[in-house]
Amino acid sequence: MKLKNSLLNQYLLIILLAIMIMPISFPLISMVFYVPFSNTEELNHLNSTDVESIWHKEAKSLEGASDQQIKEKLEKVKGKYPEANMFWVDESGKARDRLPKDLSVQQNWSPEYTIDFMKENRGDQVDPFTVVALIGKGRDEGFMVLQLPRSELRSNGERMQDKYSYLMTLLMFIILGTFLFVSWIFFYRIRKRLLRLRTAMAEPADHGIPEPIAIGKKDEIGQLEISFNNMIQKLEHSREREQEEEVLRRQLIANLSHDLRTPLTTIRGHAFSLKKEPLSEKGLESLQLIDSKVNYLGQLIENLLSYTLLTAGKYPFHPVKTDMVRLVRTSFAGWYPVFENAGFHIELDLPDQTFYWEIDSQWMERILDNFYQNVHRHAREGQYISVKINPDLQQITIADRGPGMNGESTGKGAGIGLTIVSLMLKEMKLDWETRTGTNGTAIIIKKR
Repeated sequence: MKLKNSLLNQYLLIILLAIMIMPISFPLISMVFYVPFSNTEELNHLNSTDVESIWHKEAKSLEGASDQQIKEKLEKVKGKYPEANMFWVDESGKARDRLPKDLSVQQNWSPEYTIDFMKENRGDQVDPFTVVALIGKGRDEGFMVLQLPRSELRSNGERMQDKYSYLMTLLMFIILGTFLFVSWIFFYRIRKRLLRLRTAMAEPADHGIPEPIAIGKKDEIGQLEISFNNMIQKLEHSREREQEEEVLRRQLIANLSHDLRTPLTTIRGHAFSLKKEPLSEKGLESLQLIDSKVNYLGQLIENLLSYTLLTAGKYPFHPVKTDMVRLVRTSFAGWYPVFENAGFHIELDLPDQTFYWEIDSQWMERILDNFYQNVHRHAREGQYISVKINPDLQQITIADRGPGMNGESTGKGAGIGLTIVSLMLKEMKLDWETRTGTNGTAIIIKKR
């Protein structure tokens, strides 16, 4: 189980097997190729002692043989060993049956010449190796001579080693190649599993959380997969809790917005009634402050309800092809007297050339109203507003000379109005850019 569940132990086993195969394989190769040839008695597979013994045996077996029989024996041996030189000398000292026929041999052999020939061709270093054997059991039937190159007298092992040495090299490459191939398969499977895990991490489902993956093994990568699945499970539980909390939050905001409207309407009605009563100057100021705060609270409640509906996808949305210059002109017309009464310097650049966006006109009017209201409420000290349209770039720019969005303002809220603006623009496939500083703020509405 430890081996099965550990990639490290598995690879160490592969290395150990590769190391053990080398010393085992060489004896096996030796047994396969050397042993079948170790018992052969063929002449050219024996050492010099064996060759000499066999040659004497062959010569002794020719006792009483005719010249033709001796010739046939030599030709038979020559047929097996073409590298050998052989001839025989009869009892009169005459060289007979040279093999090969062009072999240069003394024609007449005297006892003295024979002795000198034997002395010159004895020794372990003399090449070719020469054996002189008497024919028959006596000395009156002549002798026969065998000459072999020393290279033909190598042992079976030496011959087979020369012949099959490439097999050893091939075996080493086969073992090395097998080790590399097994290692490649091993790491290829690891890489494949890691890529599968990476793909699962990089390709989340529609809800934004990756899907769990199947666990095949319980090794190190398997443990990582288990941890990944556990993380997915926790994220899924967290997402479900967040969805439940979001539903509760939206329901709470909707209920609060609805419940607050009734007392707010009552307060607004009583404030309107008080305006008709005779009040002191201080009472009138207090009433105006109450009226202002009630209006602000009403707008805040309306924004909360709108935000809840937008995030829930339940806010009515009806996009149509709209003339943007005409919409901006109509929208600002309602605010023009407000800014004029507040002493603002107004700059309008609304050209005759227009462009069209696929939008909900009520949404866009609410977005523009939100920007106008922010200028009126937070940038009043700058006493300036600019509304410009660039039909070529299809941009709407609203600018002021207030303290900027980071500046101090008594009417500054939590920014939920701008959040609603952002959601609405995103739904209509529009974008907005803010350039703000101590010298004012410019908001640019444009196509995404």
